Amino acid sequence: MLILSILLYTCFLAAPAIANVEKTIFTAPESITFGDARPNLLDLHLVSLSPKKLAIRTALPVVFPTEEYPRGLSSWYLLGGLRPGQRYEVRICWAATQPTDFLLESFEVTDVFDSPALLQDLSIYAEERQSSLLGEGLTGSSEPTAVKQSALFLRIQSVASFYTTNKELMQYPPPVDVNIILDPYLLNIFPQSLLPTAAYIILLAVASWFLSGFAWAKLQLFVQEKQHSD
Repeated sequence: MLILSILLYTCFLAAPAIANVEKTIFTAPESITFGDARPNLLDLHLVSLSPKKLAIRTALPVVFPTEEYPRGLSSWYLLGGLRPGQRYEVRICWAATQPTDFLLESFEVTDVFDSPALLQDLSIYAEERQSSLLGEGLTGSSEPTAVKQSALFLRIQSVASFYTTNKELMQYPPPVDVNIILDPYLLNIFPQSLLPTAAYIILLAVASWFLSGFAWAKLQLFVQEKQHSD
């Protein structure tokens, strides 16, 4: 009866999807030491996600697939301060009214630096980002980076997936508003963000189990009294 109650409440709480979600799941690598030599990770000026900053909201540029960009435009992020061996997932959520295909990939830092194609893609994004931030007086940080930590690069490639007779939109699709979320797994099994929902469903299921038992007992008592009166 308890299992049936859980299923019923799960169906009851289900709501129509009004957003799209794409994700990638990975296990944090062993910690490595990042030196102070320039250039370093700080000089890339990448937006970072970590256990202290689990989510960001931003707008990602998109293009229609071309020979130059078959998988769309690349946006790079840094996943830092991870716990080695722990399982994580990164989700990207966006409105269903903005049809877009996203591809999420995580790379170890050494793999990116050892791959000319990945390093070139990262360098192009970092240069464009630094150019856009020059107006804010951004300069290289003097903060030391000789720390040992588990970190990964996250690459998000975005492709517009709609069609319209508006030629301007087809040539210049608007940026897509997204939420990017880093979600650690509890015991490497269950996403941490789903814990409140799971607790709520279990609480309702347990309450319904006791309530159904009480109602069944009352019903049996009513039937017995009815039989005696007859």
